[in-house]
Amino acid sequence: MIVSLKDMAENWINPMVLASLFVVVTTAPVVGAGSGLDFRRDIQPVLTEYCYDCHADGAKKGDLELDKHKSQSELLGDHKTWLAVWENLRAQMMPPAKKAQPSARQRENLMRWIERDIFKVDPDHPDPGRVTIRRLNRVEYGHTIRDLLGINFDANDEFPADDTGYGFDTIGDVLSISPLLMEKYLSVAEQIVAVAVPTTGPRPPTYRIEGRKFDNAKTLKVSAEWLPFENHLLVEHRSKVPHAGRYRVQVEFRIGGSMEASIHTATLAVRANGKELERESLGWDNRKSIILSTDADLKAGDNTIGLEIIPGNMRDAGENPLRLAVKEVSLQGPLDGKHLTYPKQYLRIFPDGPPPDDLEGRKAYARNVLGRIAGRAFRRPIDEPTLARLVDLAIAVDQQPDVMFEKGIGHAITAILASPRFLFRAEIQPEPNNPGNVVNVDEFALASRLSYFLWSSLPDEQLLELAGKGELRKNLRPQIDRMLADDKSGRFVGNFVGQWLQTRDVETVNIDPRRILGTRDSSKANRVFNRNVRRAMREETEMMFGYLVRENRSALELLDSDYTFLNRDLAGFYGIDGVKNSRMEKVQLPADSHRGSLLTHASFLVVTSNPTRTSPVKRGLFILENLLGTPPPPAPPNVPQLEEITRSNRGKLTMREALAMHREKPLCASCHERFDPLGLALENFNALGQWRDEENGHPIQTDGQLITGEKFNSARELGRILATQRPTDFYRCLTEKLLTFAIGRGMEYYDTPTIDRIVEGMKNSNGEMRGLIYAVVESTPFQKRRGDGDRLLGVR
Repeated sequence: MIVSLKDMAENWINPMVLASLFVVVTTAPVVGAGSGLDFRRDIQPVLTEYCYDCHADGAKKGDLELDKHKSQSELLGDHKTWLAVWENLRAQMMPPAKKAQPSARQRENLMRWIERDIFKVDPDHPDPGRVTIRRLNRVEYGHTIRDLLGINFDANDEFPADDTGYGFDTIGDVLSISPLLMEKYLSVAEQIVAVAVPTTGPRPPTYRIEGRKFDNAKTLKVSAEWLPFENHLLVEHRSKVPHAGRYRVQVEFRIGGSMEASIHTATLAVRANGKELERESLGWDNRKSIILSTDADLKAGDNTIGLEIIPGNMRDAGENPLRLAVKEVSLQGPLDGKHLTYPKQYLRIFPDGPPPDDLEGRKAYARNVLGRIAGRAFRRPIDEPTLARLVDLAIAVDQQPDVMFEKGIGHAITAILASPRFLFRAEIQPEPNNPGNVVNVDEFALASRLSYFLWSSLPDEQLLELAGKGELRKNLRPQIDRMLADDKSGRFVGNFVGQWLQTRDVETVNIDPRRILGTRDSSKANRVFNRNVRRAMREETEMMFGYLVRENRSALELLDSDYTFLNRDLAGFYGIDGVKNSRMEKVQLPADSHRGSLLTHASFLVVTSNPTRTSPVKRGLFILENLLGTPPPPAPPNVPQLEEITRSNRGKLTMREALAMHREKPLCASCHERFDPLGLALENFNALGQWRDEENGHPIQTDGQLITGEKFNSARELGRILATQRPTDFYRCLTEKLLTFAIGRGMEYYDTPTIDRIVEGMKNSNGEMRGLIYAVVESTPFQKRRGDGDRLLGVR
């Protein structure tokens, strides 16, 4: 079992012991050959000023022994200890918040002395780190199936949620596989092949219409994606078919709006060219997909397909309203068989049509089909023995009585999808157990690293072609530009931002709008805060990040900007006039707007709230951990909850007053001084992210001061200070988050030169986002690898 550096620092070393260990170093002069710092001149005075009062000369704060090591050489060789010292210095966890703090330069010198003189980090030849073989997480699995076989597969419905590490589900160390999960992969492979490999030959063509394309003649606010049971509505779409005849009309839908059974009912009527075809009674139903099928006579050319919702029983008081959500309507025909085609899915697997009749011809065709699919699935050319076994599998099934060739190909593809070469992203290296042997990853592995970083999926044919020629490394920037211009780059935005800024959670987080809005009417609360608004909240943050990447703008605009992305639902929720579009669009904000940075996005404000109230603690911690990269130490055990401290004054105190009472506890004060001012700056925004001026009848005060001394009076000012006076902290945090997501492991001490180089580049370019992505892909950890183990004996 490999223990992470983070776990080691938190569980093996008491942070207070680490400060005391500085005392031992003063027993003899040390010159940092690697750092260029003189210990007595540059290091010892800092330790004397900031550490000795608690951990030297007989002081034993926290019942700590000062002289743990018997000699200086023993101390300097204790890499575990110095690793934890370095981590605490970097996170500004020591000295405690109430103590005098070293300057940024002093803290930097201490860290560099540890890196260069203790860990012997070489900035010119950084350690790329250990790479754990990585299983595809379920998001990557779903996208890989879609891009490989051309079918939509919802892996979230089939697989359990993946574990996360360092805030992301791309971390190799946590992507384990159990026997039960392996059985699930086998079962799912069979399900996928049953859909992806057609075995019925030519058939009537199918035309599909997405639910969002149906609209109402009177209001553009309505589509078939959202039809409330309580409103009588008709939505229609004009669809063109090339041939007149009898068609099969199928409506795929689900019922949403309530997790609990309800008496609410309605009727769905399906129409074609004004004629009613079928009616279906609707009620509460928790199935994920329901199919209504009927037939219709359609003419060649345009036909109007209509879906009508007719109210039935009204819901009881307290019940949530139900609604119909149509995924798609399909038209298949004509059914008389006069116009048959091979479906697109068949030609995707069998681009040359049906197989030859003779055995040798069928074997050759199987080699072509399986070689192409296996090469992409395994993300590198398939070796001859493996391809031969796959062909044998397919032909063995094909030669059975009354079995089609396509069935044999499907059997072989099932084996491909269950193979470790598909499920795991393994990388070939010459000396896998030698941590001193650093090599470039081969170009096929580089193609996979790049495609799973920016597309969450396998490399496309262009990446594999360049890798096969040995030319991908020479063409990285043009390929990055091409990939970011592709719609699939939206997966990178959704997956990275969704986890870094937690926008994944905003649509499902438990929050009580009735309590927050002060109403018992669930319908009224739902009109203010509903599924559409939640989705727009997520899209606002993700679209802004995507815009910065696409237009190569400064990352600092996340902290201070005069625009955002809104649709009419979210604009109405924010109280911003003039936005009429149902689609999200860039909106210039008024000069006096309360919005204007990530700190004012409802997505951030909602996921950092409690179910019934704001949480300045969560909001402040979020800023420290995800924007500044300086998380405070874990809370000590048995700390009383805020509600317990303020119970007797419930409903009378503002949040600022309640937190002031909480900080009267000595156990709570030192940490809360770091994050309370940050969270309180956002108190004008309630737990749903709406603006407010008062709390419990008192004006809200949002002024505060960073631990480093900068003062602010509002959320906008806080964002502006972070962007103008603390940009390096934000660049470093963003760089660490992006590297962690991209390479599938947490940042370690030996990544410091890489991070420093990227941050310096961002400072020189004013934080250009495209430059950051280039730098991550071109970095040593992304480009290289070494054998397992650690160069510093005993660190792990």
